Formats: sequence, C-alpha cells, structure tokens
Amino acid sequence: MQYAKYKFICRFEEPAILPPYKGSTVRGVFGHALKKVACVLRSKSCDCCPLSGNCLYAAMFIKSPPPSETKVRSSRPHPFVFQTEDKGETEYDAGDLFECSLILFGSINQKLPYFIYAFREMGRIGMGKRINGKRGAFVLERVTFEDRTIYEAGNESIAIPAGHELLAPEATENRRCRLRLHLLTPLRFKSNGRLSRELDFRELVRLCLRRMSALLDAFGKGEPKLDYPALIKKSASVKTVRSNLEWFDWKRFSNRQQRHVQLGGLMGEVIYEGDIGEFLPYIKFCEKTHLGKNTSFGLGRFESDLVG
Repeated sequence: MQYAKYKFICRFEEPAILPPYKGSTVRGVFGHALKKVACVLRSKSCDCCPLSGNCLYAAMFIKSPPPSETKVRSSRPHPFVFQTEDKGETEYDAGDLFECSLILFGSINQKLPYFIYAFREMGRIGMGKRINGKRGAFVLERVTFEDRTIYEAGNESIAIPAGHELLAPEATENRRCRLRLHLLTPLRFKSNGRLSRELDFRELVRLCLRRMSALLDAFGKGEPKLDYPALIKKSASVKTVRSNLEWFDWKRFSNRQQRHVQLGGLMGEVIYEGDIGEFLPYIKFCEKTHLGKNTSFGLGRFESDLVG
C-alpha cells in the first residue's frame, strides 16, 4: 500500500480564531474546497450523481462497500488522515504560520496536485470563526514531503514523490516486555456495541488488526492471511500495569447533519506487560495510520515505545 505524509505550511493573511482541536475544522473546509475543485456537475448530493464512480471528491469522502466480502466491515475506510499540531493555541494574527499534515493511502497519492489546489482554495474560503463577517484567509506557502519541498507558492510545478510502500507486517518472535502507549488525540471505538472507556491489550490488538486489514484490503494487495481469532486470544494474556487514560469530550459541527455532534474519546498513557513482541509490528503499522473511529479528523493518533 502506497503511503505518504505531506506537510502543508500556510500563513494567515488576517486574524483567525480556530478551536483547540483543529483536525475537524481543516477536514471540513478541505472537503468544501475539494468539492468546488473536483465536482463537475456541482450537485449538492453525491448519492444520485452519475459521475460519483469516477469523482475524486467521492473517492475521498463517500464511503463505499469494501472490496472483499466480509461480515466485519460495512464500508471501506477513507484514504486519508489529517494531522494537526494542537498545542492549545486558538487565536492567530495576520502573518502567523499554520501547519498541518495530510496522510494519503494507496493510488490517491497520484492526485496530490488536486489536493494542493484545494488547499489554495481553502485559503480563499478561510477557516475558523467569523471576525467582522469573515473567516481567517490564508495562503499556502509550500508543501513538503519528509525534508524536501515539493510545491512552493509562485511556482506551479509539483514534484509528486514516490512515497513509501506500507506492507503487511511479518510475524516476529514473541518476547516478554513492557509497552507504553501514549494516546495523542481522542481514541474512539466500540466494544459490544457501545463506546468503550477502557483499553486493555486485547482490545488494542483487535483494533490494530481491524485497521490494518481494512486499509490493506482497500488500498493495498488485500487482507493479510493471518489467524485473527488466535492472535486476539493470545493477546488476552497481556496485562495492564498502569493507566491514566481519561475520557476527553469535544464536539464538532456537522455540515451534513446541520448540528453539533459529540466526538469524545480516550486520551493519556497506558503501560502493558507480557508476551508483546509478536504484536509490535501491528501496533507500529497503526502508529502511522491512526486507530479507531473518525481517523480522517486526526483522531486515534498515538505513539508507542518499549520501557524498562
């Protein structure tokens, strides 16, 4: 599965007020801008559009049935994730920088020029609360991939990088160790049909296997041939030795539903101990792709490391 992470560096041209958690705002304005760029028929709904099967906006935002017949998933995942560096800042002055990253999965990487153009359109639309009737306009100064600039304002050429191939992890030797998991953005997932406020190691492995198989099935070479029930059963022996996970509540305005919706999730740190080595590759895979629900907003971002 092709995988690439692009950083968009923008500069506000006028004051702006953004929420403390900005992933939802960026995704919302990006969707609006991309539809203006990509939609040929300018239709309000994609449901009955005859071109939806070949539309870039639909490919990014409209979930379709998964490529493989399965009882577990009802639709394929979004081919993108937004990451914003949220440090609590909400007010920006004219001239302040704003940065965010766009992670893309699969062949949608070849459409990068459309997304760069959509960001330029976002700058004209503006972001955040209205100040004197206007949202904060900005300019896209440059786009980088790793340490290389691939687009710069004033130069219309775009160098599309090759990205990386994110493969299904190979099995590793099991070994006893301690793993620390740091949830950087809210992790939302359901257990037994309800949003869970706990994350034992078995649940973590289940979520990682589900996310990995869904992405590789939709945008890679298909689901890995793994004994999923056996892996989940083995993971149940790993214990939680310390946890300070807390439920973090936040809400966003849904343009589709025309109302505010709650999107709370778990945040904080948890440490596991046991025969963890076999599961580390799956956890590291999802460290790059995020985990749980609403990943396209940037939810489910985490870091992991082994501790003594």
